[in-house]
Amino acid sequence: MGNCWGSRIKAVNPSFSAPSSGVNSRSSRKGGKELSGSSSRVSSSSIPLTPRSQGEILQSSNLKSFTFGELKSATRNFRPDSVLGEGGFGSVFKGWIDEQTLTATKPGTGAVIAVKRLNQEGLQGHREWLAEVNYLSQLHHPNLVKLIGYCLEDDHRLLVYEFMPRGSLENHLFRRGSYFQPLSWNLRMKVALGAAKGLAFLHNSDSIVIYRDFKTSNVLLDSNYNAKLSDFGLAKDGPTGDKSHVSTRVMGTYGYAAPEYLATGHLTTKSDVYSFGVVLLEMLSGRRAVDKNRPNGEHNLVEWARPYLLNKRKIFRVLDGRLEGQYSLIGAQKAASIAALCLSSDSRYRLTMDEVVSALEQIQETKDTARSPQVQRKVGAGAAAQGARGKSMEEVGSKKVAYPRPAAAAAPLSL
Repeated sequence: MGNCWGSRIKAVNPSFSAPSSGVNSRSSRKGGKELSGSSSRVSSSSIPLTPRSQGEILQSSNLKSFTFGELKSATRNFRPDSVLGEGGFGSVFKGWIDEQTLTATKPGTGAVIAVKRLNQEGLQGHREWLAEVNYLSQLHHPNLVKLIGYCLEDDHRLLVYEFMPRGSLENHLFRRGSYFQPLSWNLRMKVALGAAKGLAFLHNSDSIVIYRDFKTSNVLLDSNYNAKLSDFGLAKDGPTGDKSHVSTRVMGTYGYAAPEYLATGHLTTKSDVYSFGVVLLEMLSGRRAVDKNRPNGEHNLVEWARPYLLNKRKIFRVLDGRLEGQYSLIGAQKAASIAALCLSSDSRYRLTMDEVVSALEQIQETKDTARSPQVQRKVGAGAAAQGARGKSMEEVGSKKVAYPRPAAAAAPLSL
């Protein structure tokens, strides 16, 4: 899956502690991922798992139960040169299985898979592993990564996923070099729409699911840049009956968590909407949600960009100079409007994910992604200043890309 899982740290911030009721909880984790050293996971002590037992989850999963030996064979004994990514959960390895029998095959033959192997971290890691099986065995959608199977043998806990050749959105936005050319405007809008559809599905499923950890490193891309959400270790069942929210200890990633969730521990689907707004802003700007390497006043992307999103004459200060005017002015303003509405400080005024999907579809359907000469002139200087000119991924065309080892009052939005 490319470098799909970033490095994980354990971080507890007492100021973010909130009461926990354990309502319909299916997961909890201690520690988390970060975005290349700039943002860290907010975490706290564990909360009760769902009443479903481990046996009930595994027996009803309809997933392939692999033996440890099968996955050793599929990954060439977990050889270092098979590593796709590494994080606090463990390492992710590239492997091969037969498409029909799902048995291990010789490298280069059969279907490619990604195998995530859990570090030996005890109960908390196991709960995270079990939460992945619990959710991804029940939830199926084109914009969710497919879980093929699992291994639970002695102290070994592994998960087997479909392989995502393009890796994570995080890599394409923030890594530099020949392996990761900047995404074009059209591809960014395509990825945003796909990810939005994934969240909308979770929010509209029979039992509402709050993803709770939406960020660029958890958005994976297939060979055609179709976006799929991965990593459901922090997902929570949404409120039921007449409840407006789920009360939980605050867990997530700095820079992405909604302000009301940080303040109260009250979790709703609008918490995911805020996180989507942050990621959309990252896609528009080419900047990380939190970046301490930037000048004072620019460390927090949302705080820095908010005044510009609300001013159509200053929107160009936010847009990634590497895009080089590949978009229309109207398209850029509409995308900025979507981000601004998702990032509203008051959750009542945020869009729903269905509304986000509709708005992003309108941008594409009305050809608001067309190149604008006016935009081209205005962003030219910005691109030069960033020193980030280069071919977009669409200009690369069908050329196969090899991935390295991991080491405004904007235009009115019609919905």
